[in-house]
Amino acid sequence: MVGAPAAADAVARAAHLPDLHVGLHLVLVDGRPVSPPETVPGLVGADGGFVQDMARAGCRFFFVPAVRRQLAQEIRAQFEAFYATGLDLDHVNAHKHMHLHPTVARLILEIGRDYGMRAMRVPAEPTMALRRAYPQERAPMPFYRPWIGRLRGRLRRSGLVVNDHVFGLAWSGKMVEERVLRLLPFLPEGVSEAYFHPAAERSPALVAAMPDYRHIDELAALTSAAVKTRIAELGIALATYGGLAG
Repeated sequence: MVGAPAAADAVARAAHLPDLHVGLHLVLVDGRPVSPPETVPGLVGADGGFVQDMARAGCRFFFVPAVRRQLAQEIRAQFEAFYATGLDLDHVNAHKHMHLHPTVARLILEIGRDYGMRAMRVPAEPTMALRRAYPQERAPMPFYRPWIGRLRGRLRRSGLVVNDHVFGLAWSGKMVEERVLRLLPFLPEGVSEAYFHPAAERSPALVAAMPDYRHIDELAALTSAAVKTRIAELGIALATYGGLAG
């Protein structure tokens, strides 16, 4: 999130971790623009932050030409901000999966080409794997499921690398060691992305934004010796989007 308060700190840390493959997480709702707010009035509210109502924002992206121009400006500004970090662009996705929106997807594809975009996440979570791992829980179907196939096809026709599956949607904020260990044997064939929201401590900002998320436990899952051993036992190969694109 190049416009987030801790972006500079994240970039500084990434610069010391050459094996960390960093992507651009475009923010178009639930955040603040990189562009001066007065230059993108159709995207922001009175406080200068993005409009919170995703349905309203989506309608305006699609139907209002002036808003589409401002949207393109903001997407380019975020790509430009990432480029200025000097980090290699491993992949791209969008906050709240807004790249499922056809207008947003089109603009990302058009603009991303100028910045060497090679890969993008498709938020397709196979509920059968979740149900096999945790049969006592009901895995909900996301409301945006009809748009997933369209996005996947559009990205592949454009020559981008995409994942086959993603995990971390239904269990968002709860990707703890026990769940990961139970999920690993049921990973379907293909490329799966598992995403987490790890943190070494719970700051007031994190508590306010994600009160129920288990950030510290998710960090423990990512650094778990048991998870590492199980991945090796199952013959799962770890990869990056950039590596797949190469």
